[in-house]
Amino acid sequence: MLEIRHLTKVYDDGTVALRDVSFTVEDGDFLVVIGLSGSGKSTLLRCINRLIDPTEGEILWDGVDITKLKGEDLRKIRRRIGMIFQHFNLVSRSTVMTNVLAGRLGYTSQWSSLLGRFSGADKEKALQAMKRLGIEDQAHKLARELSGGQQQRVGVARALMQEPQMILADEPVASLDPVLAHSIMQYLEMLNQEDNMTVICSLHYLDLVQRYASRVIGLRDGRLVYQGSREDIRAMTDEEFKSIYGEEAERVGSGLQGELKSARGGAA
Repeated sequence: MLEIRHLTKVYDDGTVALRDVSFTVEDGDFLVVIGLSGSGKSTLLRCINRLIDPTEGEILWDGVDITKLKGEDLRKIRRRIGMIFQHFNLVSRSTVMTNVLAGRLGYTSQWSSLLGRFSGADKEKALQAMKRLGIEDQAHKLARELSGGQQQRVGVARALMQEPQMILADEPVASLDPVLAHSIMQYLEMLNQEDNMTVICSLHYLDLVQRYASRVIGLRDGRLVYQGSREDIRAMTDEEFKSIYGEEAERVGSGLQGELKSARGGAA
């Protein structure tokens, strides 16, 4: 179980990104985080794997406070947390195989990682991960030669190489068209259901939330303002919707354009 307790993040410029946020995530949950740009979604995910250090609060995973870990202890727990990024974060001039193998860096010695040396077992594991994501035939192409959907599948395969127990996905489909968005979400759903991986994913589009989430939380101005199930999202009232997106927001349908009538930004 993951427990977020009274989490607050204040950046050096005084920006308060998270304000006393508390919630729990059961093992095997598919939790979706919703909210406008600037609501704190990305900050929350990055605090969980310590890409960002929180200002206050606790992040307990199976009883261990991640916020207090340092050095090798932090490295070990990061192995168990895969990260998928909105803009893929691939090395564009490297091959797909090399990018996928980067997911094993937490398991190799510093010397081997600097030289890019990986065992035969790691290379076989990479091939199996690519096969599972349907990109094994792209293994020797450069990452920059792939489409956006293929690049994000490389990102998922890289995360899979960590043998994670949890995946954090920060707006993983924001750069993709609707068909590709569902494709990537289906791969995350596969890992969630077949491997019992906990998934915490930030999204904008409510139809994707309704389709894939088992639980949902909503952030607004860094505060937790909504918690519910997939069924709760489907039955969301206008009052609940506006508590997350603001009084000026208006739902305009249930399709991919059905989140906000007003203009929205990118990842928070």
